Amino acid sequence: MESSSSHLGSLPEDVSEDQAQPQENQKSVFASKPNRPPTLNSSQKYLPLDWLGYFDQEEDISIPNSNEVFHVYTAGKEGPVVFCLHGGGYSGLSFALSAGIIKEKARVVAMDFRGHGKSSSENDLDLSVETMCNDVLAVIKTMFGDSPPAIVLVGHSMGGSVAVHVAAKRALPSLAGLVVVDVVEGTAMASLIHMQKILSNRMQHFPSIEKAIEWSVKAGSLRNVDSARVSIPSTLTYDDSKKCYTYRAKLEQTEQYWKSWYEGLSEKFLSCPVPKLLLLAGTDRLDRTLTIGQMQGKFQMVVVRHTGHAIQEDVPDEFSNLILNFISRNRIGPHGVEVSIKFQSRYRDFVNRSSSNLQTDTGEKDHLQFLLQLRNGVGMTSKDVVPNIAVALE
Repeated sequence: MESSSSHLGSLPEDVSEDQAQPQENQKSVFASKPNRPPTLNSSQKYLPLDWLGYFDQEEDISIPNSNEVFHVYTAGKEGPVVFCLHGGGYSGLSFALSAGIIKEKARVVAMDFRGHGKSSSENDLDLSVETMCNDVLAVIKTMFGDSPPAIVLVGHSMGGSVAVHVAAKRALPSLAGLVVVDVVEGTAMASLIHMQKILSNRMQHFPSIEKAIEWSVKAGSLRNVDSARVSIPSTLTYDDSKKCYTYRAKLEQTEQYWKSWYEGLSEKFLSCPVPKLLLLAGTDRLDRTLTIGQMQGKFQMVVVRHTGHAIQEDVPDEFSNLILNFISRNRIGPHGVEVSIKFQSRYRDFVNRSSSNLQTDTGEKDHLQFLLQLRNGVGMTSKDVVPNIAVALE
């Protein structure tokens, strides 16, 4: 097509109208030439994009009896809650494009961690995994009270570590699933010695938000321009003294916590008592513990091709489909795992026959084994629900 276009541009101006136009029964080679949109200049291409095209609303969650206020973005009205935790230096808007798809079948909540986005706290530099876990649990309790809906925790990078630690605490009774995005202990621990250099080598100051968006794409940290246009503005703050934009999160000042994010993460992940999905941007990121666990069928793993570290931003369509398939595959409804009437009937019969023996260790083991066999052997497609039964089955 390029050569044809160049020939078209060199047609002599004195060609007659009859000669220049193709005959009526002869199709022009230029007839199927696509109408390309006008080329955008650099400043237009990297203009910030409003999150309202993806999330439905935003709100500040004030934690009772504290000065902590966490900013959250929400979307969707039905189904389980997909609770999204972003990576270090990102924000809740990292999940914006994905939320626009997931919200058709589930609810989405994406929070800004302390020291990130629009959240505010008494100590923005306290990014200890314990503190961030408590923040997540406090936000969930404040939003949903003592009876939260079924929750699927989705965490990217640092947020994946927090999600695993929250799940491993078993402090969230309605937890129905865990999705960890591109973080494993082995690779993360090995990369820590390089992290300060990586952070210092980033461009630190931007004359405009557009330039920050442009840099994030051209430097390769994000590969999806539209996602960068939505998410990057919330990762910046304006420095009046320097008259430029800088990063909102001061990650370089939190090094004391980095090791605790990832140490022992693989074992904790395998111990979480819910269905688990690990999304990776490359098989080289899988460490020995997870390789063995994956071979034993302890979790589902998907390697997502043609993407960088921020899978949810780079390929939001594929990411969203993986999340929704995970929810469907594990039959996670708004109140827990959906099971059939046949399941409930057989389960009640078993309990009635065995109630006197359930108080013993042997009886409890038999009980859980029965539940596992029953779940695998009976179709669970009805809307009848036994809440949170997945916690007992894994």
